[in-house]
Amino acid sequence: MSAGGGAPVRDEPVGVIGGLGPAATVHFLHRVVQLTEAHRDQDHVDLLVWQHGSIPDRTAFLLGHGESPEPVLVADAVALERAGARFVAIPCNTAVVWVEQMRSAVSIEVLDTVAETVAAAQAAVPGLTRLGVLATDGTLLAGTYTRAARAAGVEVLVPDEAVQREVMAIIYDGVKAGEPVSRSRFDAVVAHLRGRGAEAVALGCTELSVLHGDLGVDDPRVVDSIDALARRVVVRAGATLRA
Repeated sequence: MSAGGGAPVRDEPVGVIGGLGPAATVHFLHRVVQLTEAHRDQDHVDLLVWQHGSIPDRTAFLLGHGESPEPVLVADAVALERAGARFVAIPCNTAVVWVEQMRSAVSIEVLDTVAETVAAAQAAVPGLTRLGVLATDGTLLAGTYTRAARAAGVEVLVPDEAVQREVMAIIYDGVKAGEPVSRSRFDAVVAHLRGRGAEAVALGCTELSVLHGDLGVDDPRVVDSIDALARRVVVRAGATLRA
């Protein structure tokens, strides 16, 4: 029991494979705390975080450059299981490409950030039929959002080539590089997908989630993958989700 009585301290933390990128993981941890209904330290989710920024770049590998991140991701999932994690969360959309390999290597659950985001979009827009996705070239190339959305009966819409280049610049030259990105640039890429018929827009890159938080975007039809994953972690861990 805790020193002040009450519920016992949880002895099985949630494992987090972080560093993909580092700022996105910090934002994820912040959102888990913010989304938990807590009146004392012991009401929060116990987290075991591996902030592993040196994992090879996921998008670069999928585009034919550099080393595969798969062995490191699998090893990290195994390490978290051995350390006592009850399940694993990965605040990165592109890493979902290797989620089945990670699941095959452990006996605990590995959450699918993409599937959680699609489900959150459906909850935000009842009867959703067309979901716009802003993500890295690697995530779009891998088709993880298309598969998850198709399984849910939803069509995916993606930016045209010029706008996708702008999305990548926002992610890599802006957020990952620690450079400011204006609200007008963010709004423009969202508006582009809405103009193509998207009823909701998923931020399918956690760097865009960081930007979403920094800019204070509060449109419920702009669905943040970090928030979707954080909410799932709170509920799955047995804590109380803040209303």
